[in-house]
Amino acid sequence: MQPRNMSMSGVVDLAAVKAAQEAKAKAEQARAETARQGGGGAVSPADLVIDVDEAGFEQDVLQRSTEVPVVIDFWAEWCEPCKQLSPLLERLTVEYNGRILLAKIDVDANQMLMQQFGIQGIPAVFAVVAGQALPLFQGAAGEAQIRQTLDQLVQVGEQRFGLTGLSVDPEAEPVGGAQAAPAEAVGPYDALLEAAVQALDSGDLAGAVQAYKNVLADDPGNPEAALGLAQAELLQRVQGLDPQRVRQDAAEKPADAAAQIAAADLDLVGGHVEDAFGRLIETVARTAGDDRDAVRVRLLELFEVVGAEDPRVIAARRALARALF
Repeated sequence: MQPRNMSMSGVVDLAAVKAAQEAKAKAEQARAETARQGGGGAVSPADLVIDVDEAGFEQDVLQRSTEVPVVIDFWAEWCEPCKQLSPLLERLTVEYNGRILLAKIDVDANQMLMQQFGIQGIPAVFAVVAGQALPLFQGAAGEAQIRQTLDQLVQVGEQRFGLTGLSVDPEAEPVGGAQAAPAEAVGPYDALLEAAVQALDSGDLAGAVQAYKNVLADDPGNPEAALGLAQAELLQRVQGLDPQRVRQDAAEKPADAAAQIAAADLDLVGGHVEDAFGRLIETVARTAGDDRDAVRVRLLELFEVVGAEDPRVIAARRALARALF
């Protein structure tokens, strides 16, 4: 069984207007059929996170994606980063209150799905919207970055495909039982965070990066560490670059992902925020496959540096959604 509308490389271009229109029409037909059969009632928070296998993929993912964007978490028991990412995805899914559905797929038990999505390593996170599949990110990611990605996914689902999500029963028992309490951060991390700041001030960028990573290893959602890591990694990337050569390469190779990424890093360090964002959004529109994903990931990292609430980030996120979908 093969996921519909999916290339076996795992990269799907949703920019085609015709494909979007067809997917929207299919979603509308599926919702109408669900309503005719008396379905579509409220679900409990526990129903927002489901385990999926190859036999149930058609019904649990493809069909459900006509009602709500389905996020797919490819994981395995032996995968240590998965043990940090999966609980975070589950918590965020419940917080989004029916605007997304999380499908968890154990790659050891579902090798065919792993191959069909073109996955080279885990954790890997995809989404299916109205039967259309797209990669979100691979490897561990911070909470802020994941929220940005999910916000874009929800926005596209609503605006392009009319997916308003699932109705969640407010009286239903929460995930983990009625007595379950929100996970608390293991902190405090004042000493580690102070060490990172001191390393930055002294020019020890590698030390600062490691200090922030040490915090995030125990507390993946720590906002101060996520912001500090994004800033330290940006400074580390531009260290030693020849600005003139970088900008010349970017001018001569407008569709070269690596050249545009390097130039965008310099733009941001120089305070040219909108130029950095615009450069990468234009590159997303020009590229495909791994190059496009690399540009998208770097743009999300730069969003982290500037801050999710910055108006320039908000505007750029909308522009990125249009370029992607």
